[in-house]
Amino acid sequence: MKFHEMTAHELSALMQQGQVSAEEITRDHIKHVEQVEPSVCSMVSKTESIALDRAKEIDQKRASGEVLSPLAGIPMGIKDNISTKGVRTTCSAKMLENYIPTYDAHVMEKLHEAGGVMLGKLNMDEFAMGSSTENSRFFTTKNPWDLSCVPGGSSGGPAACVSAGEVVFSLGSDTGGSIRQPASLCGLVGLKPTYGRVSRYGLIAFASSLDQIGPFTKDVEDAALVMETIAGYDRRDSTSADVAVPRYRDYLNQDIKGMRIGVPREYFAEGLEETTVSLVKQAIKKFEDLGAIVEEISMPYTAYALAVYYIIAPAECSSNLARFDGVRYGYRDETAEDIFSMYTKTRAEGFGHEVKKRIMLGTYALSSGYYDAYYKKAQQVRTLIKQDFDRAFETYDLLLTPTAIGPAFKFGEKSQDPLSMYLSDICTVTINLAGVPALSMPCGFVNGLPVGLQLVAAPFAEGTIFKAAHAYEQATEFHKKRPVLEV
Repeated sequence: MKFHEMTAHELSALMQQGQVSAEEITRDHIKHVEQVEPSVCSMVSKTESIALDRAKEIDQKRASGEVLSPLAGIPMGIKDNISTKGVRTTCSAKMLENYIPTYDAHVMEKLHEAGGVMLGKLNMDEFAMGSSTENSRFFTTKNPWDLSCVPGGSSGGPAACVSAGEVVFSLGSDTGGSIRQPASLCGLVGLKPTYGRVSRYGLIAFASSLDQIGPFTKDVEDAALVMETIAGYDRRDSTSADVAVPRYRDYLNQDIKGMRIGVPREYFAEGLEETTVSLVKQAIKKFEDLGAIVEEISMPYTAYALAVYYIIAPAECSSNLARFDGVRYGYRDETAEDIFSMYTKTRAEGFGHEVKKRIMLGTYALSSGYYDAYYKKAQQVRTLIKQDFDRAFETYDLLLTPTAIGPAFKFGEKSQDPLSMYLSDICTVTINLAGVPALSMPCGFVNGLPVGLQLVAAPFAEGTIFKAAHAYEQATEFHKKRPVLEV
């Protein structure tokens, strides 16, 4: 049996039946990593020995009769901006190239408690700034469906790693689409939870009012499993919501007849590829066949979302990354003669081009004389964008949109055109600005490359998303397809 092609719930069932051990599953994945990782390049750090020790511990617990979580013994990967105690956490940046945290992020505590087996830390755009993983300090991650194409970003490593079968699931972070866009480009289920649903404690911050941790999985049931594990209140995160976490698997295998779905016309604006529009419209027809009531709606402030995002996100990035000055931890220029030149040289050498650009944009937007004109105005428009969503959810259970403007693009195709690259996030940034949950899932293929649709719900209504997504998944075959890697 090829365990690396299976889902978490399938592997969990086999372990519970005594047909396979956690160690066997882990060794199968380690062997597969050795075969495909040289082509995919998704792992910044590998933790095979830690994983095998963990798997053996899980097998001992199961043999003793202990009741374990469905994620116990399941191989996983973690984006390299999520703190892992004793394991290098780099943000794919020179600034943190040798940083080893002394504590675990809240999500890691939850996954350790559930018995997850971490195989490695995964590549990303530096400090999560990018849409293609071409901004990593270390190397460029490839899309398993076509190694000449990008996997998306900034969570390109977590997406490619699951798509290639190196791990069963992974965690990424989503600031403006960094889980959903790579999920679309790599043919996966990717969820950006409600802001505050998953603790940000231990997530190295990019833009604090936008960042959220979420899962990449092969199907909707796995996404529900992982969310049950990582969601919940954490007093160490001041934005964590003290809202009870339901058993998300209870929302699966339900009828969606009568569910009301709104389709915002603004998400089908100029720039969206016709093939993507066609596939999303076919998905809409499938939801109607399943009994959902689908209607076109308008969300007028969507037009301002990209401009608002690229003021607020760089402003918060400028503030958050001010801590990386070479004083306490991280990279430090050792040639400086005084503290001021040390600050300057450290930041000039420690940050890459995209990060510097966003820090400068954000610092400008927050500067005296420009704060009211840019940052304050952007926050006011952000409120109007959120009100668009509030009004929509008074009538509709879900919204349905494309996830990305098209399938995966070639390396270098957009890296020399920042505006074209930023437009990759046009369907996703509104979700982070409004703080609502959204899930991307495959809805078809264009020239062998996957395309995703996006389901959006009201705050803390992830269950509604799982209900609709699972119904659609059961009525289609897209989630069963896997890339064929020549190794």
